[in-house]
Amino acid sequence: MAKYKQRIADRLLQRKVSGKGAVLIEGPKWCGKTTTAKQLAKSILDLGDSTVLKQSTGLIEISPHTLLEGSTPRLIDEWQALPPIWDSIRSEVDRRGEPSQFILTGSSVLPEADETIHSGTGRFATIKMRPMSLYESGESNGSVSVKDLFEGKAFSVRQCGLTAADIAYLTCRGGWPWATLISKEYALDQAFDYVDSVIKKDIQRVNKVKHSAERAKLLLRSYARNISQQVSYATIRKDMLANDAGTLDEDTVADYIKALKKLFVIEDLAAWNPNIRSKAAIRTSDTRHFVDPSIGTAALGLGPQDLINDLRSFGFFFEDLAVRDLRVYADAIDGELYHYRDSNGLECDAVLHRRNGSYALLEVKLGGEKNIEEGASNLMALARNIDTEKMPAPSFLAVIVGVGQYAYRRKDGVYVIPIGCLKD
Repeated sequence: MAKYKQRIADRLLQRKVSGKGAVLIEGPKWCGKTTTAKQLAKSILDLGDSTVLKQSTGLIEISPHTLLEGSTPRLIDEWQALPPIWDSIRSEVDRRGEPSQFILTGSSVLPEADETIHSGTGRFATIKMRPMSLYESGESNGSVSVKDLFEGKAFSVRQCGLTAADIAYLTCRGGWPWATLISKEYALDQAFDYVDSVIKKDIQRVNKVKHSAERAKLLLRSYARNISQQVSYATIRKDMLANDAGTLDEDTVADYIKALKKLFVIEDLAAWNPNIRSKAAIRTSDTRHFVDPSIGTAALGLGPQDLINDLRSFGFFFEDLAVRDLRVYADAIDGELYHYRDSNGLECDAVLHRRNGSYALLEVKLGGEKNIEEGASNLMALARNIDTEKMPAPSFLAVIVGVGQYAYRRKDGVYVIPIGCLKD
């Protein structure tokens, strides 16, 4: 049996379970939710098993407590297959009055309000899992800590051994746990299988609406072509129409995107709204992102060599990978990830804003001195524009690169950090 690779979510789960009666782990399928939950669970109800689900469907009406009996924490796997169990768990948490009772996993968001009596506020904590970051999968050496940078801890020059070919492969392989455990010859298949499953099966099961597999495929392809960019639904619709989608209105595009967000396939990056000195209008459009870059490459049928041959596209997909990793690291330090862009054209690929009010400004570049210089200039221009009388100055500025041998601090104070050196 393959050895379990530690996840950042392990620490988050232990903390949440210790303070709440129930914890919900949600995220895309195949990202490791169940395996992580099993590290802590003492008993399991597997609703992903059709036989167990059939039996449980009968019991939920006549004896819901029977389903919840077992050593705690009790794992309820793929709970959304049996929505009424949510309220049974809530009631049981109230009755027992103790933490560490249940762990739930699910690969779609909470059902509609009319399917549950109570939201679970105060009883449930939530953890969002994503595919593995490069540090979790073992490709990043973890020599530079985001947390340490926030705490002002300097580091000496660090080395990174990842090449452009490595980054291209890791972008296409993605952070799917199983793909990190098998040989390269087969690992790339995981993302293609994931996309096929989403298109042919999963999207048919959300929102109680029959979605077209062909339209879902076209939407994923359009998202991939516009990855890491702030494009409108109208632009995506136009792109889909150009690829033989027939008649299609913007509301339909929005419905498909909603379904894919509910499945945690799409995870756009919201805009950051700081206090700035200039009168520039802050753009509020989301940046388009997948929960893992391999979804986009698989949707377009791309492999590592295709990215090497098209560096512009490679740069956009690398930004998608960096956003995935930064989101995982942000979760570990009570942070959220955003992007910034204003009407003067000033932009920042990622802003990591922590709950305590501290934040970091980050640019993402595939590599190259010219691109690093451009990224550093953007960061310093934005930092100068922050109104520090109304909010703190950034804790640090960094250019995150895909291809680079060293992590170091420039003379202007901006860090240059290869993604293969980064950790939470």
